Order: sequence, then structure tokens, then C-alpha cells
Amino acid sequence: MTDHKEVIIAGGGPAGLAAAIALRARNLKATVVDASEPPIEKVCGEGLLPETLESLRAIGVEPETFRGVPFRGVRYVANKNQAEAQFSNGHALGIRRAELHRSLLGAATNAGAEFLWNTRVDGLELDGIRVAGKLMPARWIIGADGHTSRIRHWAGLDDHVSSRQRFAFRQHFRVKPWTDFLEVHWSARGQAYVTVVGEQEICIIAMSRDSRLRMRESLDEFPALARRLKGCVAIDRERGAVSRNRVLRRVTRGHVALIGDASGTVDAITGEGLGLAFRQVRALATAIESGDLGMYEAAHRKLRRKPQLMAEILLTMDRSLILQERAIGALAAQPGIFERLLSVHAGNISVLQIVGTGLQLGWGLLTA
Repeated sequence: MTDHKEVIIAGGGPAGLAAAIALRARNLKATVVDASEPPIEKVCGEGLLPETLESLRAIGVEPETFRGVPFRGVRYVANKNQAEAQFSNGHALGIRRAELHRSLLGAATNAGAEFLWNTRVDGLELDGIRVAGKLMPARWIIGADGHTSRIRHWAGLDDHVSSRQRFAFRQHFRVKPWTDFLEVHWSARGQAYVTVVGEQEICIIAMSRDSRLRMRESLDEFPALARRLKGCVAIDRERGAVSRNRVLRRVTRGHVALIGDASGTVDAITGEGLGLAFRQVRALATAIESGDLGMYEAAHRKLRRKPQLMAEILLTMDRSLILQERAIGALAAQPGIFERLLSVHAGNISVLQIVGTGLQLGWGLLTA
């Protein structure tokens, strides 16, 4: 196999497809290689926040063409307390993961990307990758092959620090939606995320530190949600995944760069996984066009700061039922704080402003 490629993207999920789109916008040839075939599924909350949609627009994708359901804010529910805030920068979108993949694949195809589906990458070489025992040369290699990335391992980029893992289970239910907010229900054992993805369909993700807690049992932890789902039919079987904060020491080496979950993960509690990946894609495309992956290394580090900080704040709430109830009570009493926290996803406040908002929330907890 001697056909020389400009950029090979190992991994055809949303991050890999978005990378192909961003590279083609700069007239760089991109080939996506994946052992699966589309559409590629993955357990996720299926909500795209406003900044995530804006990141897609920035690489030339029009999310207005996606078959999804808009939602206008986030609501936290803990026992009898609840607080909500609307997004200040447009709406978010609930969309099935498989539908998102189909939409991005269509955009990448229209952009002129090439694809090798059902094709397993066997190894990484100095001047390309090995496929079916043969060398496929390339100038640049992008690892977009998920949190268990083999590209990362072969490139010697596995060195990392990580938080304790949590466990997620997803299932879809047929029910008439009762809200146009993304709901996060809190309990002593974890959270349940509710995203509307159709006229008669919702997606629920149950997150917990307990690997044995499954969907049906977890609903007992959220009585308000359980009442909503009484008599409702599950559309599919539950599927599980692992979530954690994982920070790599480096995300580039030589002509190899990592994006998405391959380049580190942020706990799903932030809802920022896809948004972060799409922002990384744009930065990487700029770096490749300039021929300097050092630019991407620096950009990746900067892009990760705010989602990481938000994860730490929210995981602190995860550890204490009393803290959850007091925090949500404080957010209900001072909705401006909640709105500022949501603005993190809009990318229009700084880390120092996040810290300031966190201090305001802390004062609210003391005085609640």
C-alpha cells in the first residue's frame, strides 16, 4: 500500500469526522480510518451545548440542519430543591448520538474527505501507519480513537494523571417530554441527566461512583424523575461506559497529535466532551496548516482549563447530599450565579471569573 496521504485520522467518531471537515476547509487532504462502520454509537448524554454548536459552525458545519430538539437551559433538581438558568448565547440541541454521527459523516463526505471503514490500524510507523500489514504513508497522523487509544500508546503518550472513575448507564424512554430544559437530578449516589431527543423520546444517563448501580435501581434515587417515567416504555437496552478526568502530560509527538477522548477526558458531569473535542479540532487544523504541532500542544492545554475546573467544582457537589441541596438552594436564591456558571460553556468568561463565581456560590452556601 504505497498511496501517500497528507493526513490520516485514526478514528471515525465525531472528533475524527470533525477533524476531517476542518482540514478539508484548509484544502488539506484527509483520510479517516476506522475498524467499525457508520453510524458509530457511544454512550453519551446526547446534548450539544450552545458553545458546542458554535464550534461546529466555526469549522463549517451547520447544526441547524441536524435532526434534533432544541433546549434552552439547565435545571438542577435535588430532593425538593431545584434551580434553573437559561443559556445566554442561544439554544442547545438534544440529538441521538447515531444521528449526530450520520450528520457529521454527511458533512465530511461533502467536504471531500476519504474514508476507509472496516479497516483496522495495526501499528504506527515513523512515516505513516500499518494497515493489513502494509505501510500507509502520511505526513501527519491524528489519533481520534477514543479513551483507550492505541495511537496514543504507540506514540508513547500514555503518561497521565486521572481522577477516580465513575460509571454511566444510558437508556432511551418513550414519553411525552415535560420540559425544554436539560435536567440534572442529584442524589447521594450520583446524577441522572435527562435530555429530550425527540417528540416522544428522552435520553437518560445515570452517573454514579457505584459500578453495580443500574438504570432501574438508580431511578429509585430520583423520586421526581421516577414519577415522570411511571408506566413509560424503554425503547432500548441500557448501555454502560466509564467516565473520569484524565489529563495527559503531552498530546503530540513527532508528526502525531491526539484529539477528543484520545487526548484526555473530562468527566461527563460537565457535558463538555464533544464541545472540547470540536474546539481541539479547529486548533489542530490551524497547527497542521502552519506545520507546527507545538501550537496545538499549547492550545490544547489552554482549552482544557475551564472544563477541568468546572468538573472539579461539580464533582465536589457529587460527594455530599447536604452540599448538593445547599448549593442548589443557593443557586435558586441567586439565579445570576447559575447563569454565570452556564456562561462557562459559552466561552465568554475567564478562569478567574469562574473562581469568583465559585466564591460567590461558597458564600451562598454559608448563608443559606
